[in-house]
Amino acid sequence: MTLLKHELRAYSKTLIIWMMCVGICCFSCLLLFESLEDSMGEMADMFSAMGGFSVALGMDKVNIGTIEGFYATEVALIFALGGGMFAALTGAGILSKEEEGHTADFLYTLPFGRSQIVLWKYAAVCLLCLLFSAGAVLWILFGFACMGEMPPMREFLLYHAAQLLLQIEIGSICFLLSSVCKKRQIGGALGLVLILYFMDVMCRIVPAIEDLKYVTPFYFANASDIFSSGMPGGEMAAVSIFAAAASAALSFCIYKKKDLS
Repeated sequence: MTLLKHELRAYSKTLIIWMMCVGICCFSCLLLFESLEDSMGEMADMFSAMGGFSVALGMDKVNIGTIEGFYATEVALIFALGGGMFAALTGAGILSKEEEGHTADFLYTLPFGRSQIVLWKYAAVCLLCLLFSAGAVLWILFGFACMGEMPPMREFLLYHAAQLLLQIEIGSICFLLSSVCKKRQIGGALGLVLILYFMDVMCRIVPAIEDLKYVTPFYFANASDIFSSGMPGGEMAAVSIFAAAASAALSFCIYKKKDLS
């Protein structure tokens, strides 16, 4: 528990900065809808008939002229990419920073086994993702309240639950990367998020690579799909849970045997 509190304090500034930036961006975009509502209503049909572009952004499934459709196609993208990047940066640095910052000499003289250290650090990644999501969602709900309209709450909560799972999966994969590397792989972590998002876009447009939907968590955590169908993809969510659990387990195994510099 001491290690968990230490990591939460260490990442508190990063958490607040990312939470505020993503939350305020989503809040501001929601406020823009009021001034764009008339033109969006006229352009909704045109957007939904733009072929691959419409499919990639989900405009073929929801009406961009409504507040929930605008949120699902425009605002949710900011939240998804921002949350994924925050989870990636957190996971990629939380173990490797000890060797990079030469603090491993102190940490591993304390009465903690490596398993305990990895456990509490992984718990910190998951908890930081939860706190990020909760803080950003409050900004989003504040934006809806200022608009005087609220989205369908069941779909809204399901979407953000799926996004939390997405963040934990990406954070877990980057946690595994952190257990292998001696330095924080910031570029690799951010690149992973962009690649996974690009996979989601491409597998929606190109039928030949549709199976990539089982690789990228952005597919099952897509706002347009959830708001139109009422449920996230169950199979892909199960794959995401397995990937997160496998990454965490591999991190434990690798870090216990690793030679620390």
